[in-house]
Amino acid sequence: MTDKNEQNQEAEIQEDPIRLYILDAVSSGAPVSPNDIAISIAKDRAKETDPDDIWRKYLIAVKQQAKSLARAGRISILRRGKPIDPNKMKGLIKLSLPVEDK
Repeated sequence: MTDKNEQNQEAEIQEDPIRLYILDAVSSGAPVSPNDIAISIAKDRAKETDPDDIWRKYLIAVKQQAKSLARAGRISILRRGKPIDPNKMKGLIKLSLPVEDK
């Protein structure tokens, strides 16, 4: 039988790569656009033959994983600089380290 901490460590090791990009991007403390994260992923994974806008392929995945991370309390989704409910995410948003609603 395994310990819960051990299971959590295993889950973090096997965490989705998109989630890792998001967590890495917000770790600086500055809010980051999902577009910037998608562009970063595309730069790391794109082939020379891919079109310049291949980053759009990753944008939906970034937003879905951002919602999941926000529900877990690991990041905040900001609109106009204020945290919003992940279930009401739409429009222009940024992602940041967790912040409390003011």
